Amino acid sequence: MWKQAIEPAKAAYELTAGFPAFELYRLTSQMRRSSVSIASNMAEGAARGSDKEFIHFLYIAMGSVAEPDTQYILSKEPQFTKSNVEFEKSLADIRKVTSGLIRHLKNK
Repeated sequence: MWKQAIEPAKAAYELTAGFPAFELYRLTSQMRRSSVSIASNMAEGAARGSDKEFIHFLYIAMGSVAEPDTQYILSKEPQFTKSNVEFEKSLADIRKVTSGLIRHLKNK
């Protein structure tokens, strides 16, 4: 799951590479940082050593998935980027897998 969460971060860097220079410290930076935080929160939660803390960080990661998803939608409006089905699918897949893991850990 963690490896899967790295994919949107890599894709965000590719997607934002063509954004206008005036967006570098706005949408470009925010989209990159929020995409990176998905896998980062998963890793931090896993390292905490308890299921309770892991679940907490998985919820944070789920929130982090919503951020680049929203930023991606916003970036399509002024046409900084075109539709990218792979990016959309990677975020949806992470959301699904993370939800499943949370359910599994809660039912242990």
